[in-house]
Amino acid sequence: MILTGKEILKRLGNDIKIEPYDANLLNPNSYNLRLHEDLLVYSEFPLDMKKPNPVQTLKIPEDGLLLEPGTLYLGRTIEFTETHNLVPMLEGRSSIGRLGMFVHITAGFGDVGFKGFWTLEIQVTHPLRVYAGVQICQIFYHTVEGEISEYKSGKYQANQGIQPSLLYKDFEKK
Repeated sequence: MILTGKEILKRLGNDIKIEPYDANLLNPNSYNLRLHEDLLVYSEFPLDMKKPNPVQTLKIPEDGLLLEPGTLYLGRTIEFTETHNLVPMLEGRSSIGRLGMFVHITAGFGDVGFKGFWTLEIQVTHPLRVYAGVQICQIFYHTVEGEISEYKSGKYQANQGIQPSLLYKDFEKK
């Protein structure tokens, strides 16, 4: 089951943490998250799964930044979230999708216990100017059935910014 907006509000400070929180961003069954001004792009190709890949930081200026098709932009939410006893999920807002923007490729699923900023895997179908602070996606929460084990990965937990792929760490474990 998915929590209603009223239930999200009730659980703030307990199972759900959203900082900063703005009551105007609460929806009937989700909460809108906003785009931070920083983006990352990979700067050397081909990418290699077994190695850290270099990135370049872009800042979205006040007059916006033109995103181009064929480029993966890694962004992040302004909001830091923490979730216990629920599964957080992220989806792009329909208004964003109708402009031809994808907010995540595969990483819209969070784990019980995740805390951090959400890294967004942004792509556009045609050139699109974006602005920092735009309500880009929405977080919603599923209830959990069964015994809970919280997320404890060292890769992305408690991140402080945009996270490029850390898949190479999986190869280091072998």
